[in-house]
Amino acid sequence: MSITPADRRRELPDEPGVYLFRNARGRVIYVGKAKSIRKRVASHFSNPSTRAGHDLVPMIDHIEALVVHTEAEALLAEQNFIKQYTPRFNIRLRDDKSYPYIAISLDEDFPRVYFTRERHRRDRAYFGPFSNAKRVRSTLDVLGKVFMFRSCEGPEPGRRSGSPCLDFYIKRCEAPCVGYVSRAEYRAGIDGVIAFLSGRYREIERSLEQAMREASDEQRFEDAARERNRLRAVRSLLERQRVANEAVGTLDAIAVAVADGEANAQVFQVRDGVLSDRQSFYLDNEAGGDIAEVAEAFVLQYYASAMMIPPLLIVQTDLGPALAQALSDRRGHPVEIRAAERGDKRRILELAERNARLALDQEKLRSERRRQQRVEALDGLQQALGLDSIPLRIECFDISTLMGTNTVASMVVFEGGAPKKADYRRFKVFGDAENGAGTIGMPDDFAAMEEVLGRRMARFERQRDVSPHDKEYDPSFAALPNVIVIDGGKGQLSAGLRALQGFRERGVTVISLAKRIEEVFVPGRADPLRLAHDTPELQLLQRVRDEAHRFAITHHRIRRDRAMTASILDELPGVGPARKRALLQHFGSPDAILAASREELEAVPGMPGKLAREVYRELHKTGV
Repeated sequence: MSITPADRRRELPDEPGVYLFRNARGRVIYVGKAKSIRKRVASHFSNPSTRAGHDLVPMIDHIEALVVHTEAEALLAEQNFIKQYTPRFNIRLRDDKSYPYIAISLDEDFPRVYFTRERHRRDRAYFGPFSNAKRVRSTLDVLGKVFMFRSCEGPEPGRRSGSPCLDFYIKRCEAPCVGYVSRAEYRAGIDGVIAFLSGRYREIERSLEQAMREASDEQRFEDAARERNRLRAVRSLLERQRVANEAVGTLDAIAVAVADGEANAQVFQVRDGVLSDRQSFYLDNEAGGDIAEVAEAFVLQYYASAMMIPPLLIVQTDLGPALAQALSDRRGHPVEIRAAERGDKRRILELAERNARLALDQEKLRSERRRQQRVEALDGLQQALGLDSIPLRIECFDISTLMGTNTVASMVVFEGGAPKKADYRRFKVFGDAENGAGTIGMPDDFAAMEEVLGRRMARFERQRDVSPHDKEYDPSFAALPNVIVIDGGKGQLSAGLRALQGFRERGVTVISLAKRIEEVFVPGRADPLRLAHDTPELQLLQRVRDEAHRFAITHHRIRRDRAMTASILDELPGVGPARKRALLQHFGSPDAILAASREELEAVPGMPGKLAREVYRELHKTGV
C-alpha cells in the first residue's frame, strides 16, 4: 500500500512488520522494522534531530508497510529488502558481493574444494564469507596437504593423458583419476575438510590419531608415518591459534566500532577453544547508527550467508530476543546472544573491540590519504590544462572493436577524482554506409568516436527538457562535465571536437590522451602536452583512460561471445537454453543436429516427439 507521509501516517498498522521509505523517484532509501509500524514511523518525524532524521526525513515521499507475525520475521524481512534495494540510509556490508568463500562441489563423485566469490549453486557447500582472500588461499593450501583432495578442475578428476599429475607424486592427491582411491575413501577426506571448516577440531584429531594407530598395528608403517605427519600439522596449527582453554567451547565474539558514517565489525571465531579465524568487515553507516544498531544489522547480514551459526554469540551490548530467535530458526537449534562479563570470553571480546577500533582508525587514515591524493591530482590537472576551476567531473570515451565487428564504446565518469560507476554508460556503434564505421573489415575509429560523442551531446540536450522526477531522467547524461577525455590521438580529438561543439560553447574542455608515450592533445595547440610520468595529474588521466578501456573491452567481449555462440538453434520454436544444451550434448555439434533424421531427433532424452517433429520440419523448411 502507498501512503503519503504528511497526511496518512496514522493509517499505518499498529502491528509488527517492515516499512519502506521511498523518495520522489520511487527509490527505496530506508527499510526499517518495528514492533509497531505506526509508532516507529512516527518517531522518525517527531525526532528528526539525529543525523539520520535530519538527512532522511526531507527525502521521504511515500511509505510502504508489510505486516508480519513476529519481530523475528520482521528482522528477516528487513534484511531481505535491504539486500534487494540496497537503501542509502541502511547499515550495509561494504562490497558484500565480492567476499570470498570456500566451496565444496558435493554434487560430484569426487568433490573439489575451491576458492570462489560466488554463492549460487544449491548443490554445493559454502563456508564463509571471509574477509581476507589471502588467508582463504592459505587455508586451502593447508587443507590440501592434510586431506589430499584433487586440484584438477571439471566434474571428473584427471587429465587427457590418463596418468596421475604431479600432485600425486608429492603427496597432495591420492589420484582418484586412475582409481588409486575409492569414492568412499576420497569422500572420507572431504568429510574431514567439512569438519575442519565447521570447527570440529577435536573430531579431526581423534580421527587422524585412530588412523595412525590402525596403520601402525597393521604394520603399514608408511601410511602410519603419513597420518602422523598430518596429525602433527593439524596440532601445530591449532596450538598456534589457541586463545583459551577447551572449556570455552565454540562461539563467535562480535565487536563493532562506529565513527563518522562508517563502522567496522570484527568476528573472532572460537572453535573448541581455538581461534579458528578472525574476520574484519567494513560497513556503510550513513545514518549514524549506534553500536547496538550496527551490531544487529551486521549479525543478520553476516549469518544470512554463513553456513554455520555457532550456539553462542558474545556481543558488546544486549541485542534483544528477536535476533536470537531469528538465528535459532535459521540454525534449527537454540542460539544464545549475550554479553561476556568475565573470564576468557570477556578477554576475547575485548580483543575483538580493540581490533575493531584499530581497523576503523586505519581506514580513516587511508581514506584521508586517498582524498588528499585526489585533491592534489585535480589541482595539478587544473594547472596543466589552464582551467578556470577544478575539474570535478571527468568523462572519458573509448572505442573497442575487432576488424570493424561488434564495435562498441564506453563512457566512464570520475567525480572528485574517484570513479562514479553509477554514471558509466555503454554504446553500441551503428556506423553508416558512407564511412564504414562498424562494418566488417572497415574499422573507422574516428567515425565511431564522432558518432558516440554526438549521441552523448544529443542526450544532454534532450535531458534539459526532462524533469528530475521523470522516469526518463538520466542523471549521467544530464550532468555537464568539466573535462572530456578521448582515448586516442589527434584524429580522435578532431572527430570529438566536431561532435562536442555544444559542450565546448558551455565551457567544457575536450582533450585526448595517446597511449604510446602518454601525450595529451589539447585543441588549438600544435604540440602535445607532455606531463611527467610521476605527476598525480597524469596518473589520474591514465586511471580514467584505463578504466574506459577496461569497460569498453568487457562490453565488446560480451557482444562478440554472443555473436559467436548464436546459431540457427536460437530461432527454433520450443527450443530454449536447456533443450539447446540437451541437443548439443546428444549430437555433439550443430552440424550433427542439422544432419539428424526425424527419428534421431525424437530419440533425444527429454525431447517430446511432437516437438522433435516440429524442429525437424523447421530445420528442413529453411533449406539447410
